[in-house]
Amino acid sequence: MAPPTPLLAVRGSKGLYMVNGPPSFTENATFKRDAGKNCKAFTFSQDGSLFAWCNGEKVNIVNVTSAELVRSFDLPKAVCLELSPKNIILATWQAYTTANDGTAGVPNLQLYDVKTGKCLKSFIQKKMQNWCPCWAEDESICARSVNNEIHFFEKNEFNTIANKLHLQKVSDFVLSPGSQPNKVAVYVPGSKGAPSFVRLYQYPNFGGPQSALANKSFFKADKVTMLWNKKATAVLVIASTEVDKTGASYYGEQTLHYIATNGESAVVQLPKTGPIYDVVWNPNSTEFCVVYGFMPAKATVFSLKCDPVFDFGTGPRNAVYYNPSGHILVLAGFGNLRGQMEVWDVKNYKIISKPLGSDSTYFAWCPDGEHFVTATCAPRLRVGNGYKIWHYTGSVLHQYEVPVNEELWQVSWQPFLDGIFPAKAVTYQAVPSELPNTEPKPAQAYRPPALRNKPVTSSKLHEDEPPQNMKPQSGNSDKPLSKTALKNQRKHEAKKAAKQEARVDGSQESAPPPATRNVPCNPMPAVTSGDPEVDKKIKNLKKKLKAIEQLKEQAASGKQLEKNQLEKIQKEGSLLQELEDLELGF
Repeated sequence: MAPPTPLLAVRGSKGLYMVNGPPSFTENATFKRDAGKNCKAFTFSQDGSLFAWCNGEKVNIVNVTSAELVRSFDLPKAVCLELSPKNIILATWQAYTTANDGTAGVPNLQLYDVKTGKCLKSFIQKKMQNWCPCWAEDESICARSVNNEIHFFEKNEFNTIANKLHLQKVSDFVLSPGSQPNKVAVYVPGSKGAPSFVRLYQYPNFGGPQSALANKSFFKADKVTMLWNKKATAVLVIASTEVDKTGASYYGEQTLHYIATNGESAVVQLPKTGPIYDVVWNPNSTEFCVVYGFMPAKATVFSLKCDPVFDFGTGPRNAVYYNPSGHILVLAGFGNLRGQMEVWDVKNYKIISKPLGSDSTYFAWCPDGEHFVTATCAPRLRVGNGYKIWHYTGSVLHQYEVPVNEELWQVSWQPFLDGIFPAKAVTYQAVPSELPNTEPKPAQAYRPPALRNKPVTSSKLHEDEPPQNMKPQSGNSDKPLSKTALKNQRKHEAKKAAKQEARVDGSQESAPPPATRNVPCNPMPAVTSGDPEVDKKIKNLKKKLKAIEQLKEQAASGKQLEKNQLEKIQKEGSLLQELEDLELGF
């Protein structure tokens, strides 16, 4: 049986409609276009079977396959919608307002039974951020944050609080994905010199810090982002401050922490300083990719031991996206960058294509794992709105440009459950497309008239670092050392080298030539050229050569060297020649 064709929902000033996914790209005839200009929000259910939207008058829920109306609600002010994982509950949110006399407003967060249309519970939720309650995948529990507590409801019984997790000043939480046992990650910001911390609990064991599965505390955190992997075995925590007190970064300061449910935790060591732009788990839950560092940014894949697996080098990128199967990865530079994308084969770490999605404000993989959409949407950009559907080999298969004076607000793929689309072998040959290649030619740098007939010289501010495999070589059967063991090994080798050097120096000093033993011992001046400038040069050269020797020892012990350190080692030959020339001169 052939897999289904994913739909693409499109919302803009021309209304709401759906487009058939690859290979047809025609407007879906089953779903009737809602031509109203007041469509504020839409959402698919997690399995893609239901579709809900608000058109400024009602909230409608339809079956995606048949377009049959499942339920309609009179909620003209709703601006946020969400369906629970099993399609039992519809959550809606509208802006909170107070009465003219200053009394409390009416509850603005409603939970409806999709089957009966009955309102099960209403809450007051003032902020739009984190407005929606969080359900476990099987809807056995539902959680929402209330003041300094997290309230848990069981089996969608919202009139009874089944459990509470109380922590002083708890500000955020994330439920784990997947089946039971359910886990929750909670964040408590630091205050009065106390550090911030993230704790992992297994529901319903909330009996104090001792009952936590794992605990990680850290300073320098005004806010955090917590990311569970798909198997719910570990969490990545991006801790960031609004202001970098050292003045090194306009973006504040970020650190990345790894916390596992078995109690292990670590700080992910990022070799390049600068902001952390994006962190994403591979869907296989065994590795994650980080884009970080001042531009040109680095991108590195790390293992569950927080060891680097593959370094993609540097380039103009600030985002990373794994396809649903996890075997293809896209590195992209959107926002204030040109939209350059790099599509990589994750298994072999080979680049597949380098398409250019100029002015893109949105990117999403199609559930089939072979196509993706890029879009330019308002209000982020109000000019040149539209979307493109690409094959991962770099071909544009479909393109839609919004007419002048119209806007595109949102596009979203219909989701599917895991296993519907099996992973296919990666191909490097570009898929044929009926659309002409419309990629703009890169603008030539301005050259003054006096230089136009001369050879072009490189004007790059930074040389991009090439990709490199960080895995231990397969021929080396020895188990890779841990970070602590490697550090101790380097210390031991450095001490050994220092002792050996001291022994050689001592033996040279204590063993004078035999001919001079019976001669009166007069202090011999150090051999000099007679020219202080030359002596100074010789001293500096010897100092540089000694530093190079130390770098070579570090490289031999397994330490990863920076680019400038590798360049120093390459200069050893020229430094030795210069030293020899100076010494021969006298």
